[in-house]
Amino acid sequence: MGDRPERADATRNRLAILRATEELLERHGADHVSLDQVAAAAGVGKGTVFRRFGSRTGLFQELLADRAVLIGEAITTGPPPLGPGVPPKERLIAFLDALADLALRNLALISAHDRACADDKYQDPTYLRWHSHVTGLIAEARPDLDAEFVAHTLLACFDGDLVRHVTANGGRTRLTHSIHDLTLALLGQ
Repeated sequence: MGDRPERADATRNRLAILRATEELLERHGADHVSLDQVAAAAGVGKGTVFRRFGSRTGLFQELLADRAVLIGEAITTGPPPLGPGVPPKERLIAFLDALADLALRNLALISAHDRACADDKYQDPTYLRWHSHVTGLIAEARPDLDAEFVAHTLLACFDGDLVRHVTANGGRTRLTHSIHDLTLALLGQ
């Protein structure tokens, strides 16, 4: 029963809800977006939003997962340097660059997601996938390090408030150069 394709109206509603959430986040910020507002903006009932996502947290998690799909595909089946075929350090830098791009394009969402998931951040499905990937690359590049901890450290660089603060004084260049420097320092290179 779980393999049935989603109904066309359910797919349409899902996309409308995600698009409305994104627009509301950009306009009002995370603290001022309610399920009622999302439902109204998407043209669906609040029950539809609640049944589909369960909560604001679930909604923000789904929206981030939706935005992260392309990165996920690239690291598993894409061409190098994101995909397989290059040394782990190169893949790690490429992945962190992709996360920087994602964070900068979706800063309101990243901040909203951080706040909504604060109590359970390390169990978020998207975070778990990213952490697993980064942990694997670090373990391959430097087996002597605590790869899990270093992965958490690198992923902490994408905290929404930190990204906003750093890029306000130096833009994308400062963010990516600083992350590159930190990564190379942690990898001892």
